[in-house]
Amino acid sequence: MVRTITTERIPIKLWIDYIEEGAMQQARDIANLPFAARHVAIMPDAHQGFGMPIGGVLATRGVVIPNAVGVDIGCGMCSIKTSVSQPPSSALGKIAGDIRRSIPLGFRHHRKPRPADLFPQLENPLPVIEREYEKAAYQVGTLGGGNHFIELQKDPEGYLRVMVHSGSRNLGKQVADHYYRAAVRINEKEFRKKEIPRQLAGLVLDSDEGRLYIREMQYCIDFAFANRKHMMDVVSEIIDSHFPGVSFSGFINIAHNYASREKHFGEQLIIHRKGATSAKKGEWGIIPGSQGSSSYIVKGKGNPESFSSCSHGAGRKMGRKQAQRTLDLLKEKGRLDKQGIIHSVISKKDLDEASGAYKDISMVMKLQEDLVEIVTELQPLAVVKG
Repeated sequence: MVRTITTERIPIKLWIDYIEEGAMQQARDIANLPFAARHVAIMPDAHQGFGMPIGGVLATRGVVIPNAVGVDIGCGMCSIKTSVSQPPSSALGKIAGDIRRSIPLGFRHHRKPRPADLFPQLENPLPVIEREYEKAAYQVGTLGGGNHFIELQKDPEGYLRVMVHSGSRNLGKQVADHYYRAAVRINEKEFRKKEIPRQLAGLVLDSDEGRLYIREMQYCIDFAFANRKHMMDVVSEIIDSHFPGVSFSGFINIAHNYASREKHFGEQLIIHRKGATSAKKGEWGIIPGSQGSSSYIVKGKGNPESFSSCSHGAGRKMGRKQAQRTLDLLKEKGRLDKQGIIHSVISKKDLDEASGAYKDISMVMKLQEDLVEIVTELQPLAVVKG
């Protein structure tokens, strides 16, 4: 931990050396919530979000906050190791091309609904999920845009690895928006008293809306996992078509946008992780870098001060529009080309996901040495983005 701020209602504990003022103000806002518990934890990849910093961990008593989870509920990472050793770049290029043809990217969906057994079934009445259920059948197994990616990597022994970053697609956004609006409506009096910023409107857990949100959120978490798993299965089939008989091992899945009931400091709390990953003692995790930098397989150290959490990636150091305006396209492309990486930085619009838009992942890892142990450092070989 770098430092602790004690000027607010509860302390703010930071694992970050520099934090932009917008994100810092959001950290103060959540620290001053009347139902916030113990302290706020800010991870080393933190940057400004909507209501709460991305890279923030917030504990509450009896209240869940939709915007402290975020719109891409259940977004996360999965990783798998293959038995392919030292794959040639020609094969990597063909695999990346097959991935682009087989998995819908960006705003694209499948043309036909996917089989129902590929995603979670509805077992209880869930109003938003029921409304969006048929559309979701076209979205499972799709990547999305923004910072979502499918990356081919190599480990220190030269074995090919696959990493997928994606979430609950439009399903999670619809759930998030619905319950945020409900929370705003319910908390209108608190806004007038200025006790709670509008963007941090919460739902009492022991209420109809609170119980429904928790159930719909959990469905989105399960859907996001099914989405990643389906894409990983497709990529595995593609790799097998190029390297017949390949075996796969060491599958890991983590989420980084969710809220869960957990016991910390002897108390049952609601832990919101928005762009933060669980890092319980011995728990396997994934911390990706930016396009062109290392990613890491880690094990948690269970640090109680972070609510057993760690960063979910490198974290942005500039906004998307700023990156597109200020980064040098030839320089960013040249950096990736020099490394021999098959990448997705083609035009200026792609600069929002260039390496220069992100923090140095090696420094991010150094700042959280008390949160995770690095097990394996992975180097990028080919990146597919939306």
